[in-house]
This record gives sequence, C-alpha cells and structure tokens, in this order.
Amino acid sequence: MGTYLNSIAPFEAYKDIAGTRFFVDKTDLIREVITAAATDGQRYFCITRPRRFGKTVMANMLGAFFGKAADAEDLFCRLKIAGFAGCRAYLNQWDVIYIDFSRLPRDCNSYESYIRRIQNGINQDLADAYPQYEFTIEGAVWDHLQFIFEQTRTRFIFIIDEWDAIFHKEFIKEEDKKSFLEFLRDLLKGQAFVQLAYMTGVLPIAKYSSGSEINMFQEYDMAEKERFSEYFGFSDSEVDQLFAVYQKTVKNAKVTRERLAEWYDGYHTAAGVRLYNPRSVICALTDNQISSY
Repeated sequence: MGTYLNSIAPFEAYKDIAGTRFFVDKTDLIREVITAAATDGQRYFCITRPRRFGKTVMANMLGAFFGKAADAEDLFCRLKIAGFAGCRAYLNQWDVIYIDFSRLPRDCNSYESYIRRIQNGINQDLADAYPQYEFTIEGAVWDHLQFIFEQTRTRFIFIIDEWDAIFHKEFIKEEDKKSFLEFLRDLLKGQAFVQLAYMTGVLPIAKYSSGSEINMFQEYDMAEKERFSEYFGFSDSEVDQLFAVYQKTVKNAKVTRERLAEWYDGYHTAAGVRLYNPRSVICALTDNQISSY
C-alpha cells in the first residue's frame, strides 16, 4: 500500500460514510462503469458536478471496491452491487492509483512543486511495490508503468478526484495549465497499462482544454448528459427514505419534508429530474435545522 498506489484512504473514507445514519446506496454506479468498460470498451469517464454533490464519495466508493488495499467484501456484500453477477470478479482485484488533485504540498507556490510531489509520490509507491525493478524517483511515471505492464501485463485503474482544482490556484500560470493537461495526456491517453480511468471535477474538460490533450474522456455533466445523473445528488424518493430515518431517530424533529424541498431541490438533470443537494439535506437532518449549508 502507498500514498497513491493502493492507498487505504478511499476504503476507510467510504467505510465511514457507509456506516452513517443518512447513507444512500449508490453502488449501482460500479455496475454501470464495469458494464460500459466490458461491453462497450469505454475506459475513460469524466463526471462533472457542482461542489458538494458527492463526487468524492463516489470516487472513494470506486477506489474501495476495485482496489487491493483492503478486503471490502463485508462492506459491499450488504449493498446493491452485491446483486451484480460480476461483483466478485472485480471486487478488490485491481491496482488502483488514486490522485486527489486538490491536495497541495506544504508551502506550495509553484506548479513545479505541485506536480513533482505527485509524480515522485507515485514513483516511490511503484518502487516499493516492485522492488525487483530499479525505478528512479525522478523518472517519468508513465515509463515506469509501461515497463511494469511489459514485464507483468499488470494494468491499473486510475481514479482522479478534483482534476480541475489546480486551475483555481493563484500561482498557476497559463503555461502551467498547458503543462498539466500534457501531464494527464502522457499519463493516460492511449496507454496500454490503463484498465480504466475515472475522473471528476467541477467544470468540464472543454472549459480548460480546446485541444486534444485529454479528449479520450467521455464527459458527463449535469446540464446536457442524462447518464449517471442518478448517482450524484438525491432524488425525491431517496430524500423520502432519509426523512423517514430522521423522523424515527430525532427527538423533537423540527425539519419538515416540505421545507427540505423548498430549500434544497434547486437542481435538475438533463432529463428534467429534480435533485437535492446531498450535503445540504444531510446537514439539515443531522443538525435538525434548515439553514444555508
């Protein structure tokens, strides 16, 4: 296990969420991703949603399910994905490289220090996982991964959270943005060692890239794409279920179902389905108070 390669963090984060009172089972997303890859050869997914819409929870879920860091059978056997015929064939069977691009090194004030931390971290994890090979920490990540693939036929699943976070940092220059897109291209595009790449962010790739650097990703946003909509945000029926739990577990319940709808259902999918902001709903029920979350 490492910081990026087969990190235990996604499993622990998702296990914590799955054990909470107001947990909503969205594991059908796993089935849909597996099916798309197996039947349609689709390997690159980019899902963009507003902030606080469950992107990181879903990324952690996928990391916990696919990754080898921890035995997650007890966690997923009680969830919807357990009914999927291919569940056991994929559960904890893959080397997962998980990158949260919103994390910065200490005192970071340049793109070079930002991206060096990520590249060196992955290289160190690879060196630790494959001590029989001589990897240099300063070498290109994709060269090391290609070498591993050539020697062992090992393919990796990449889970990338907040892919666009770096674009919002004050120290990032225009040439840095181009370098970052080229980094993603070199790491992922057309690489035989990529089994699957799942990426999330706030704004679509087209917002930042007008070229072909990472056009291998199929993008799914809220405004135009219907697919995957049900996995981000809460539907009316899911809020009904959470509200029922709230009524059973909270003394002197002050929140009404009508007020939840008034405050938090201001989102719609491309198909016109009304969605609730999940963080706002959970905070309101947990705090027993309607407020701006």
